[in-house]
Amino acid sequence: MSYLNTLLFGIYPYVAIAILVIGTWARYDHGQFTWKAHSSQLLRKKNMVMASVLFHVGILVIFFGHLVGLLTPHALYEPFMTPGTKQVLAIVVGGIAGVACLIGGAMLAWRRLTDPRIQASSTFADNMIILILVAQVGLGLVTILPTLGHLDGSTMLKFSAWAQGIFTLQGGVADYIADVHWIYKTHIFLGLTIFVLFPFTRLVHMLSVPVEYFGRKYQVVRKRA
Repeated sequence: MSYLNTLLFGIYPYVAIAILVIGTWARYDHGQFTWKAHSSQLLRKKNMVMASVLFHVGILVIFFGHLVGLLTPHALYEPFMTPGTKQVLAIVVGGIAGVACLIGGAMLAWRRLTDPRIQASSTFADNMIILILVAQVGLGLVTILPTLGHLDGSTMLKFSAWAQGIFTLQGGVADYIADVHWIYKTHIFLGLTIFVLFPFTRLVHMLSVPVEYFGRKYQVVRKRA
């Protein structure tokens, strides 16, 4: 069991991050025409705006909440709040964002899987990634249940130590979360798997920032003779 824990949470994170970075760079370098969100809004607009807003706002709050919450050293926020306060804040904000994201994601998944026109224009990767994201958000909401049993912030400190250990290349980081609830571990494993899938799906559009737009030449449009 110790070996499996080391493999999944001590080695797999580096494999996932390597695939994320190298795969994303390779796709941008060799397949820029595939670098898009494959929007299906023109095919069917009904409920699209509400579902998209709920999903995207929710997932952005969740993403940056995890980023700041896991990678911020304890010493930086200790003068302002205790780990327990931070954990309660994460439950409240993350819970609201998670519910919004889950509702929006479920609507988008249902739309993509049941509408014939959208089905015809969707790829296996499109269907797979939305279902995985919905499952991941659902798992994240489920983790609130065991969290309510220990609101002192001790478990959150373990996750922070693990994540910061990964990015600072510390050894033995898997030991930090060896004894946490299996729901947390499943959530982390699926999150790392999303890193692996990122370069090969529509998720790459998250990195699209129109910096070159402001300096490019005007597009010339001519009528056909």
